[in-house]
Amino acid sequence: MSWASLGRTLLGRLGGMLAVLSLVSVLVFLLTRLAAGDPIAVLLGDQASLEDIAQARQRYGLDQPLTSQFILWLGEVLKGNLGQSIFLQMPVTQVLLDRVEPTAWLAFLSVSLAMLIGVPCGIVSAVWRGRWIDQCVSTLAMLGASMPSFWMGLMVIQLLAVGAGWFPVSGYGDPGASWSMRIHHLMLPALVLGTLNSALIIRFTRASMLDILSEDYIRTARSKGLSESVVVLKHALLNALVPILTVLGLTLALMIGGAVVTETVFNLPGLGNLVVRAVLRRDYPVIQGALLAIAGVYVIINFVIDVMYVFVDPRVRHG
Repeated sequence: MSWASLGRTLLGRLGGMLAVLSLVSVLVFLLTRLAAGDPIAVLLGDQASLEDIAQARQRYGLDQPLTSQFILWLGEVLKGNLGQSIFLQMPVTQVLLDRVEPTAWLAFLSVSLAMLIGVPCGIVSAVWRGRWIDQCVSTLAMLGASMPSFWMGLMVIQLLAVGAGWFPVSGYGDPGASWSMRIHHLMLPALVLGTLNSALIIRFTRASMLDILSEDYIRTARSKGLSESVVVLKHALLNALVPILTVLGLTLALMIGGAVVTETVFNLPGLGNLVVRAVLRRDYPVIQGALLAIAGVYVIINFVIDVMYVFVDPRVRHG
């Protein structure tokens, strides 16, 4: 594949990203509007008069047909304006920026921990296939894949926060807290997300390594007298990176969904907690803006993974 052909392929990926985001915007808008409950009724309370409700609906454009509301909202989104929060009385963009830091750090720590656990365990499980260590790793991976995140969150809070007192029970620290204190607050939720999501990385890494280790060039490398560590790490692992990168993108997507539950359990002021509160309040602009932003991050991650394929696997570039 020439670089020109590769460029056309990446442009096609960009077009696919735009198509996905367009579909997501339609689905997010429709599902938000079709959900039970009225944000104006929640905002004004039971004592509001019909006239007050009608004026509020007109002020936020909720009295217009759904088609008109969608066109107006999409037009503002294309201008970079996600609207105004009904309850917080702030631009949705500002609301998201205020909440993105805890979620971004949580995702970074969780992915790092998941990779540190998943890749080495997957390699060890593949190299010692069928032995007791392989059985132990596979069992732990199965447990991690089936364990609910909220249950594990409550367990680590009880054991490591309440019992041992090593970590804070919840929260993100005071407004003026240092970075080290912030990270200290995030260690338990990162442990939950990272440990649970490492199960998927273990299984993919093991399967990919088993396929590579059975190839003829691996047997040739061993017959040349190369050490097992060189064969595994230099020849096998490098050729198994493409599936591992794929599962990394999938893991990031799963963490975005898991952050909603985990941030609620640990009371973190992140995007996941924001979405939960916005749904309870029926704050349409915040729900739509947050979900659209999360979808945007997801498609960008997938695009970056596609680009990394080019540098990791020469067959993608020259094939």
